[in-house]
Amino acid sequence: MSRSVPVPFRVIAVLGLLWNLYGLAMFWLNLTISPEAVAALPDAQREITLAMPRWIMLPFAIATIGGVLGMLALLLRRRWATPLLLASLLALVVQFVAVYATTPVWALTGAAGAVFPLLLWLVALGLWLYARRAAARGWLR
Repeated sequence: MSRSVPVPFRVIAVLGLLWNLYGLAMFWLNLTISPEAVAALPDAQREITLAMPRWIMLPFAIATIGGVLGMLALLLRRRWATPLLLASLLALVVQFVAVYATTPVWALTGAAGAVFPLLLWLVALGLWLYARRAAARGWLR
């Protein structure tokens, strides 16, 4: 029923978990940033941070926590990795659309500021597609 997995499967799962743990750390730092730390940010970053509505933390939380749980599920070879990673991807899309719609991020960073969000989307998309492929190949139970 459940096949053994190739070595790259575990490498991708561990790297994906580390990537998402870093994202979770960034979420925590953003959630708990002090007014003094905000004041010390470079001007553009400070302006973006102050303009960001707190509700954006909800999709940020779903994206990061869903990503960590999804990668843990992948490491454990569980089918629920796929919907968790999809939820993480969709929340990431909502988060960055909301950031660009509610803050002056585009005006302050231009196209260069969109590179990192695009990288995040591509990684999240790749991890979700990989989980789907692993499920289709019978690697997940």
